[in-house]
Amino acid sequence: MIERTAEKYILKNLRLEQVINAVLVYCETNNYSFAAWRSPKSEEIKLMIDFSAGSPTDQIELENLGEGFILSPFNISSKKLFLKNDILITWSKDASFEINTSDKTEDLLNYLNTEQKKEESISPILDISMDSQSHGDYTDLVQKSIEAIQDSVFTKVVPSRKFEIALNTKAQSGAYFLELSKLYANAFVSITYTPEFGQWMGATPELLISTEKQIFRTIALAGTQSYDENKPLSEVAWTQKEIEEQALVSRYIINCFKKIRLREFEEIGPKTVKAGNLIHLKTEYVVDMKETNFHELGSTMLNLLHPTSAVCGMPLETSYDFLKKNEGYDRELFSGFLGSINFNNQSHLYVNLRCMKIEDEKITLFAGAGVTEDSIPEKEWLETEMKMKTLLNVISKN
Repeated sequence: MIERTAEKYILKNLRLEQVINAVLVYCETNNYSFAAWRSPKSEEIKLMIDFSAGSPTDQIELENLGEGFILSPFNISSKKLFLKNDILITWSKDASFEINTSDKTEDLLNYLNTEQKKEESISPILDISMDSQSHGDYTDLVQKSIEAIQDSVFTKVVPSRKFEIALNTKAQSGAYFLELSKLYANAFVSITYTPEFGQWMGATPELLISTEKQIFRTIALAGTQSYDENKPLSEVAWTQKEIEEQALVSRYIINCFKKIRLREFEEIGPKTVKAGNLIHLKTEYVVDMKETNFHELGSTMLNLLHPTSAVCGMPLETSYDFLKKNEGYDRELFSGFLGSINFNNQSHLYVNLRCMKIEDEKITLFAGAGVTEDSIPEKEWLETEMKMKTLLNVISKN
């Protein structure tokens, strides 16, 4: 059922999973771009369409962009992609959709109406086969990282690996998104499609930068353990290696503040936080942009922080060069950043972790682990295994 007012349409009796799948096909067919997201601790889901392939840009200046969504690869030299808000669909917990009006709204509604009438034919069991990067390759890379640290090349580096799942039935993107939203209430859950990057989905716990009501926030998140529901977070013990790893990320942020001569910031933490099936150490940094007279702090810190030491290493230049030379694959959007900007004068961008790339015949998962001089290769391998379970558990259920 469709209700129409001067400014918006209200759709009822449509399932969110169905709308996500239909909008994805609609955008893929027309070479449009698409982003859907659910913010941490929120029940509202937004679906946004850009009637283009997106706008490439070298530098992000939040203050000069309109409402939209940003996608940035890990690679420093790659262009970021800005998706503008041409149509916004907002799903509320009463299961209704609001769609703002544009010159292409009718075309989208006709497409959704056609898709709704189609008989769905979904296999209840996803037929998959897995092709993981070999255990030996990754532990060798970690050992090489440790030796570089011992040779004073850098103090920390974050080698990553990928894990490919071959599909024999179509990936159920809408179902994956709903399951991630249900399981990971504290994460930023998103699904995006652009002609350049393809389709990506994830549930990341790591805020890169946030600006809201003249307040800037960023976090240092590092150290990883498996979550034990029988142990209170206040009783979790951290090793010296994990504490030092998190301290390096905090130091990286403070060094960025020093570069711009910003001294007035609040530091909260570190404290233990839960992120799905894992726990991490987190420190939050807060700046009042009005009091410091630094209204462009969001854009300034965004361009300073990426890629953070939590996904690359310290110092940035030498760890980045090491990873580009030794990882053996292109991370693409993994460990880049993404998020919504300038909706209600708020921007929230996240490091793209716990994510996967979805293609016609395969899904690729990604994970990395922070390596310091005290690292043990086998433990770092197990950490990547734990991180990938965030998405493996979702795929196996659908």
